[in-house]
Amino acid sequence: MTQSVGIARAHTNIALIKYWGKRDKELFLPMNSSLSLTLDAFYTDTKVVFDTAFTEDRFILNGLEQDEKEIRKISRFLDLFREYIGEDRFAVVESLNFVPTAAGLASSASAFAALALATATALNIDLSRQALSSFARRGSGSSTRSLFGGFVEWDMGTCSEDSLARPIDEADWDIGMLVIAVDKAKKKVASREGMDLTVATSPFYQAWVETAAQDLAAIKEAIAERDFEKLGRLTEHNGMKMHATTLSANPPFTYWSAASVRAQEAVRQVREESGLAAYMTMDAGPNVKVLCRASQMEELKRELSVLLPEFQLIESLPGQGASQLTEEEWQQSHSRFQKEVGYEG
Repeated sequence: MTQSVGIARAHTNIALIKYWGKRDKELFLPMNSSLSLTLDAFYTDTKVVFDTAFTEDRFILNGLEQDEKEIRKISRFLDLFREYIGEDRFAVVESLNFVPTAAGLASSASAFAALALATATALNIDLSRQALSSFARRGSGSSTRSLFGGFVEWDMGTCSEDSLARPIDEADWDIGMLVIAVDKAKKKVASREGMDLTVATSPFYQAWVETAAQDLAAIKEAIAERDFEKLGRLTEHNGMKMHATTLSANPPFTYWSAASVRAQEAVRQVREESGLAAYMTMDAGPNVKVLCRASQMEELKRELSVLLPEFQLIESLPGQGASQLTEEEWQQSHSRFQKEVGYEG
């Protein structure tokens, strides 16, 4: 076979119990287990073509040919699959990112989850989703969770083979998330750099790891009991603790902007004055995500729009796990991207 093709879609996920810090940088093994909610509003579509005629790997993101640095990242990831089955063909990878890149909206999670599934499909590698998640992890830790829908746990494991994701709950109950997009620009401190500095220098870091494990056990209980208030409180507290470790790093840094703080205050105000169930979390970026009841999302959006009129508020319900796409669906995705987002080139 001279050519083989795989196309896949994966949605972003937002960690409710955060992953922050690696114990093995090469294998992307985390310091703590984590838990996330997959979202339907943001996703990546990726097509991978292997062909004997290709003389090198290429990577096209949002219609723009990527430079050697970005291609090397993709090539290293493809090598995991090529080495697994003894494949020697090069590949062209094309991705459409329906989520702002590097702005703390988990674009790398959906990107590498989609790439993992598309690559496995193209090479006809038969892996369970959990096993595939251990491959996806080597591209981006959080992508491990984006292979599944709903609430997903990434078990830190003891080695590369058992550090993988598993679905916890389909989140087919009264759950929603409102994203306050205060800044879609690329963040100044990359997640990997921020993690490394925090692990190496923050005197609070060990306490973070210990309490994250406690938070994970508690939030799994809340999900099993469908206790939204407990779920929300744990989500907000865990996220704030993660960001406290960056402020205690040396030198200190933060992913928050003045607009982030303003958005946080608006969420607290709406929660206190209206009684709406709204709990915030933030990843390595300035945007604020608000966990809420799906049945209250429209009302919450109206309340926050009054306080934050200049910011885009994006609604999302729980998303599904990664899926394969047909060539027709891929062409439709191209058309939709050009209309809704626009190519970079």
